[in-house]
Amino acid sequence: MCKSLVNKYNVAGPRYTSYPTVPYWNVDTFSQKKWESSIIQSFNESNAQEGLSIYIHLPFCESLCTFCGCHKRITKRHELELPYIKAVLKEWQLYLKLFKGRPNIKELHLGGGTPTFFSPENLEFLISEILMTSNLAEDYEFSFEGHPNNTTKEHLQTLFNLGFRRVSYGVQDYNIDVQKAIHRVQPFENVQKVTELAREIGYTSVGHDIIFGLPFQTKEDVIGTIMKTGMLKPNRIAFYSYAHVPWIKGNGQRGFRDEDVPKGEEKREQYETGKTMLQNIGYTEIGMDHFALPNDSLYKSMINKTLHRNFMGYTASKTQAMIGLGVSSISDSWYGFAQNVKSIEEYYHLLKENIIPVFKGHILNTEDLKIRKHILNLMCNFKTHWDTEDLYFEEIPEIIIKLKELEHDGLLAFVDNGLIVTEKGKPFIRNISMAFDLLLQRKRPDSQLFSMTI
Repeated sequence: MCKSLVNKYNVAGPRYTSYPTVPYWNVDTFSQKKWESSIIQSFNESNAQEGLSIYIHLPFCESLCTFCGCHKRITKRHELELPYIKAVLKEWQLYLKLFKGRPNIKELHLGGGTPTFFSPENLEFLISEILMTSNLAEDYEFSFEGHPNNTTKEHLQTLFNLGFRRVSYGVQDYNIDVQKAIHRVQPFENVQKVTELAREIGYTSVGHDIIFGLPFQTKEDVIGTIMKTGMLKPNRIAFYSYAHVPWIKGNGQRGFRDEDVPKGEEKREQYETGKTMLQNIGYTEIGMDHFALPNDSLYKSMINKTLHRNFMGYTASKTQAMIGLGVSSISDSWYGFAQNVKSIEEYYHLLKENIIPVFKGHILNTEDLKIRKHILNLMCNFKTHWDTEDLYFEEIPEIIIKLKELEHDGLLAFVDNGLIVTEKGKPFIRNISMAFDLLLQRKRPDSQLFSMTI
């Protein structure tokens, strides 16, 4: 990786799990009624053909991992599990009342927090209740995030019996000093045990999450972690950059000093080293930050051009409607976004009043929808195109001017009415996408709301 390019393009920028990105949501024009109309429209248009996705946020963790940017509540009180699950089911019932007919579930994902904080029995109750009110799409996929230290055989077997076939484990890094710094100590043996258990039970996709750019982490640590990862050969790997945003996340990311975090060329070298190692042992880079073996659904979706990206990250197929259940969850109707309240107490209060517990969102206008398609094309397929019938076409000359410098640096190539990202440009996909982001260009944020792109 050219050092001058790293220095040039290492700026704060979005990760584009949505467009518009959350800081640019027009909350003044958003309302509960508009959101409900948006999700009803999406359900009516897409449920029969595509089905819908469900993301369930399970926020409880027994200890704080200081690298984590997710919404969580730290507690050892497991008696909180059942009331929370009943609240999630109440929220689901409120959505069901909006729909005409039974929803067809194509994707369901349990995220956190720590989903395996919850007992197998309570997870079974949660999923069974949802399945009783729904149909399953023919090619449905259920997945969950498991903590290597507390995912038990009972967790894996219970969820497998309910239809789960994919599990991802947060590995981060195997160096004990790095683990102590991020408050996530888990030996390789723990990861090996739960990886092998999942395969013995019958899971068809086991994923590992690895992070580069962690405090005190070196290139040698990344090499050691990926060597051990290669011994277990997970089907899918998320190899992503630590987003150091303590000014947003507060004390959760202040367990170490800013100068302890690798930056710039040092951090980029960690990524390039890890990427090369992963490719050498049989993994293919999928979109941004993801790698998969040829037997994984994410790889197959890349080949079939069905890769999708939303608030769950990359998914193997697209659904127009995604419903987020639980505190802080974000829903997507394609025409709008809505985020749930972040306080568990407020979440319970609104549900008691029979109110879907969203507190902010955005309804997309025509320009938003056009830009969203271009950015989604770039993030999933590393290319996009436009034509004169595109309502967004009048903005293209201005965007091309911004892209010219990226072309000059060899990061993309123009083709007829479009562009293709080069191999050299793939690590800079966020920067390329930013050229299409008119909202970001019209009003730069007053403070740094995004992590650095490199």
